[in-house]
Amino acid sequence: MIALKNILVATDFSEPSDAALAYGRALARTFGATLHVVHVVDNVSTLVYGAEVYAVPMPELREEIENAARKQLADLLVDNDRPPLPVRPVLLTANAPAAAIVDYAKGERIDLIVVGTHGRGGMAHLLMGSVAERVVRTAPCPVLTVRHPEHEFVIPDALVAVAKA
Repeated sequence: MIALKNILVATDFSEPSDAALAYGRALARTFGATLHVVHVVDNVSTLVYGAEVYAVPMPELREEIENAARKQLADLLVDNDRPPLPVRPVLLTANAPAAAIVDYAKGERIDLIVVGTHGRGGMAHLLMGSVAERVVRTAPCPVLTVRHPEHEFVIPDALVAVAKA
């Protein structure tokens, strides 16, 4: 039997992340799990230039970026379903998003991570890397990667009710 109590959805507010959130919501509702929706903000107070790391005090910029991310996260988590789904919005600040997601998953005993992927290949993947790939390689639990709009099996509840009738 599968027991999921804590599901983490990592979001960068992109379409693949929105698809991952739909999967995470459906799974959390099915298993009665708490949904942790995590967004990682780049740490703008440290700049990396080659092998050098510089600390630059920019508290106003950092606060502005974090406030904008909090608002986006709150807008994303509006849930009109009854009963409401237990959701924990989480904003992390880090230079390495994948490591921050994995560390949070370890600390909160997450049972499943759901993450969207852009599905980049070749040179784009080589140059930009993949947060989803790093999460899959280092996560302490299973990871579901979701590409949008590949093959979606999450069906809105209204369509399920119509199909059963």
